[in-house]
Amino acid sequence: MDLMALALVCSIIAVVYAVFLLIKLRMYEIGNERMRDISDQIREGAMAFLNKEYQMLVFFIIIVSLALLFGGLFGTMEKPTVVAFIVGAVFSALAGNIGMRVATSANARTAQATRKGIDEGLRVAFKSGSVMGLMVVGLGLLGITVLYFVFDIGKGNVDVLYGFGFGASSIALFARVGGGIYTKSADVGADLVGKVEAGIPEDDPRNPAVIADNVGDNVGDVAGMGADLFESYVDSIIAAMALGFVATFASATGYQRDAAILPVLLAGLGILCSVAGIWVVQFLKGKEPNIILNMGTVVSAVLMAVFSYFIISSVLGDLSSVSHREVYFSLLVGLAAGLTIGFSTEFFTSEKQRPTKSIAEASATGAATNIIAGLSVGMLSTVPPVLAVSVAIGVSYHLTGMYGIGIAAVGMLSILGMTLATDTYGPVADNAAGIAEMAGLGKEVRERAEALDAVGNTTAAIGKGFAIGSAGLTALALFSTFKTQAKIESIDVSYPPVLIGLLIGALLPFIFSALTMNAVGRAAMAMVEEVRRQFKEIPGLKEGKEGVKPDSRRCVEISTHSALKEMILPGVLTVAVPIAVGFVNVEALGGLLAGAVATGFLLAVLMANAGGAWDNAKKYIEAGNLGGKGSETHKAAVVGDTVGDPFKDTSGPSLNILIKLMSIVALVFLPFFV
Repeated sequence: MDLMALALVCSIIAVVYAVFLLIKLRMYEIGNERMRDISDQIREGAMAFLNKEYQMLVFFIIIVSLALLFGGLFGTMEKPTVVAFIVGAVFSALAGNIGMRVATSANARTAQATRKGIDEGLRVAFKSGSVMGLMVVGLGLLGITVLYFVFDIGKGNVDVLYGFGFGASSIALFARVGGGIYTKSADVGADLVGKVEAGIPEDDPRNPAVIADNVGDNVGDVAGMGADLFESYVDSIIAAMALGFVATFASATGYQRDAAILPVLLAGLGILCSVAGIWVVQFLKGKEPNIILNMGTVVSAVLMAVFSYFIISSVLGDLSSVSHREVYFSLLVGLAAGLTIGFSTEFFTSEKQRPTKSIAEASATGAATNIIAGLSVGMLSTVPPVLAVSVAIGVSYHLTGMYGIGIAAVGMLSILGMTLATDTYGPVADNAAGIAEMAGLGKEVRERAEALDAVGNTTAAIGKGFAIGSAGLTALALFSTFKTQAKIESIDVSYPPVLIGLLIGALLPFIFSALTMNAVGRAAMAMVEEVRRQFKEIPGLKEGKEGVKPDSRRCVEISTHSALKEMILPGVLTVAVPIAVGFVNVEALGGLLAGAVATGFLLAVLMANAGGAWDNAKKYIEAGNLGGKGSETHKAAVVGDTVGDPFKDTSGPSLNILIKLMSIVALVFLPFFV
């Protein structure tokens, strides 16, 4: 049996098991009529946004497909690249769409389950996240294996897969940026007017922006995150496959195909290990939610570490210039780096740890000191990820060259099915807490849901840490592939065009972040004005008069329009700049990619962790510490959380897509440049 067929079977197992979990999920009770109504409003708003976003993305796909087809007609690019691009785009959108549909049907079920106990609520929310995690890895591996067989990539025709990665990365960028702008404009607008100005609780049904805020949790942290990690996953596999075909040891001994299919087989094993981790979480009871989720991740990682040795040894054996043990250690160091980044992220963002508590304490003297403390924590939090990725790069390169770095990236994302399940659990728990408040389920249920939500903030931060860390390794692997295919011996920074490209590349993440944060600011201003208008013009709304309801649909429309309008410029910039520089000078393009990776990686970590810490500092105070809800300390923490919202959910996580998408664009359009 062909080894790639085994990978195909693993991808099918992931999809089938995800469907099985979905069927089980739908057996849980939704709750009362009020809960059903709120859940329906959230689902309708989320689907309305996605449908409009996909309508816009269809035009982008058509334009790029025509450009690629034009290149194929004139012999500069392989025609199958167009097919692969479309498949990558469709699969990326499909993964996010399925995950969001499941999440919006699980939020009320989670709130209802939480009435029975926190363990039951965790189980329902995690089932929803598991569907998302398994769909992402299942569809990603399915796309790669099917393209492998259809276009005979085993003979070295790996360029076709760049098209698949380009399609996945393009959709991910627009989904992440658009979803991030949507969710944070609604969140910021709801907080500034509701909690700060009106003094009403979070998720209060009187607030017109609350439904839009809950919709945003799904379009940003589910659909956006799903597309984001889908492209991270497939890009890491594609980069390692490409390096397998050009690896020195493979070329010398005729092992190109074996070295190229190894990353795919490891991804298949990772799916099986993730399923085992998911089972662990489903059956554990009576422990803290974060402990249960961490145990699932650890079990998956340990199984991956053990069984990957047998996969690597059976595929590669002992070659003349490299031992299979060296490849195995490259994978281990990548897996260890991923876990290091994940747990360091938890340390810097969890409300139970000192860094987040220090931000909460700084809030006692006002919003300014809260923001200063948050930025400081974010900056310090870059140290462990940078050191972990640096060690992974150094060790894996020393062992097996650039191919080792590609394998390390695959190792880091090998158990994505499990880590993404814990990540997607977060927004479902957040929605459940909102529904518990709006449906009036009582203080005890609300507190249980908030406890699940607080853990969700940390798991979301860990998920972003994995994505950002893998982005650094994957971008470096893609960069090496670009350098090889462009026949560039070295990137000489003393050569003026390269230095110019380096500086422009280093600048791009800052411009990108500025555009996305300003977009959130403008959209939030429109939301604030609308909420103020409704409080002023709808008699009895602010006072909570019986029978008076806000116009939530109008707030959903504002967020949708703003997000779709504002996502265009950052997305086009990311694709257009590498193409423009590549036409001028290919070596300058190499400098551009290097500069973008360096600053983009650091900015992404800083923003994601600072935002997560600000959010949990606020929740730490809301739990009754340092004055609790309504205190001046709490108001200062809300301001910090508001600043952190676009950091952690818009700009930060979008940057890891930026640095990989630029590398993929450079590879896809390289035939035009040379």
